[in-house]
Amino acid sequence: MPLSSTAGPVFSLPSVRTYGNISVATEGTGPDIVLVPGLASSRDVWAGLASRLRRHYRLHLIQVAGFAGSPAIPGQNTQVAASAAEAIADYIQHQHIRMPVIIGHSLGGEVALMLGARHPKLISRLIIVDALPFYALLLDPAATSETARPRATAFRAALLATPDAQMEASQTATIARLAKTEAVRPALVRASLASDRKTVADAIYELMTTDLRPELSHITVPVDVVYAYDPLYGVPASQIDALFHTAYATSPQARFRRIDGSFHFIMLDQPENFSQAVEGFLEADRSEKSSPP
Repeated sequence: MPLSSTAGPVFSLPSVRTYGNISVATEGTGPDIVLVPGLASSRDVWAGLASRLRRHYRLHLIQVAGFAGSPAIPGQNTQVAASAAEAIADYIQHQHIRMPVIIGHSLGGEVALMLGARHPKLISRLIIVDALPFYALLLDPAATSETARPRATAFRAALLATPDAQMEASQTATIARLAKTEAVRPALVRASLASDRKTVADAIYELMTTDLRPELSHITVPVDVVYAYDPLYGVPASQIDALFHTAYATSPQARFRRIDGSFHFIMLDQPENFSQAVEGFLEADRSEKSSPP
């Protein structure tokens, strides 16, 4: 599971609001897009994409409390992703944001799926970036929430028990498996080390034990699933294709786009291909909204 953040320039954020366990920075004007980063990630992970989108869209960039140097909330709910989904739903309603597109990477993808399933009338489209509705499938294709629980419990305990002196080496090795581009790795490691350990551990446990597949049929908007593949994965591309298509089998709305030559951080490994894919989805969204019923 990634302890991740971003590399690249930090862009200016003129307005920041806090709702529950999230803060939201807004920039740009136009149709609304909510961008949700992944586990231990900063909102800055979207810097490259945002530099293109903010010319035509109003962006709402999420930061989850406890990730990438953002202060943790004392005694916060251990359901980090679920709490973030509800906080974003509150934000959309309180700010009177009309049917935004939700883009989520990794844990942010799970947050996006929760929003789509539990608040389907609030959003217009989901763009899910290298995220599964049940992460335990990466370890066991036959996993259930119950069978995943012992492994998740052990993983959380091990993370909490890891001495600080060993964390840098551990996260350096982890990030090397998640970002193919060597130049972006140091910043990712720094951000992971700046994350609150308990918040990250709770989020990993939640990811490993939360199976959203039964909820996917509740999603009524288009779902664009972008996922990565590289031969260094050591398995054929067809196996990765099958993993994603099978995981989303209960979502009749899901459409898929594989981006090759990338590890988990597609937006950093293949920024141009990724941005073009997202812009294509957004153009489809605008066309669908403008078409008569």
